[in-house]
Amino acid sequence: MKSMLLVRPAPEYAEAIADFRREYLDAGSRMDGCGPLRRMEDPMDWVRYCRAWDTDGPLPEGVDWVRSTQFLYIRPEDGKMVGTIQVRHRFNAFLAAYGGHIGYSVRPSERRKGYAARMLRDTLPFCRQIGLEKVLISCRTDNVGSRKTILANGGVYESTVFVPGRDEELERYWIDLNNFPKSENCD
Repeated sequence: MKSMLLVRPAPEYAEAIADFRREYLDAGSRMDGCGPLRRMEDPMDWVRYCRAWDTDGPLPEGVDWVRSTQFLYIRPEDGKMVGTIQVRHRFNAFLAAYGGHIGYSVRPSERRKGYAARMLRDTLPFCRQIGLEKVLISCRTDNVGSRKTILANGGVYESTVFVPGRDEELERYWIDLNNFPKSENCD
């Protein structure tokens, strides 16, 4: 598999973001790790949203949200956005119990090609760079592909939890980041 680009959302990727979103909506697929992309028709609105959460500025008042960094996974030879991955810098109550530090998605037409495992592996050095020593990642109990992705990156099973209001069970895994170098160049 050729090298991939792990980049932050930016105006030059607006067309790729729009195409990515359209494929998810057409397929009726979940968009985990994408923040509010499903609700944002204009890709530039999403780019601005992602950039706002990735700075040291104030977060919206009255909500228990956390700083996060969004990445796109771009295939250089055709510019196609094959996935997205979000790193949450700390926990709130929901993330500590269910969501974890990382959420990710691979577009429906690019699944089962190894992109998720590579995207996660390529993101872990950034997690070390922002000071995390281990990361929590969860997946639905019926999501075999995500479980394999997490295990391929050193995930160690901790527990299975039921998410009230969502009628789903999530498996929780921890990845120790001591085996991953700190990144100096995550866009």
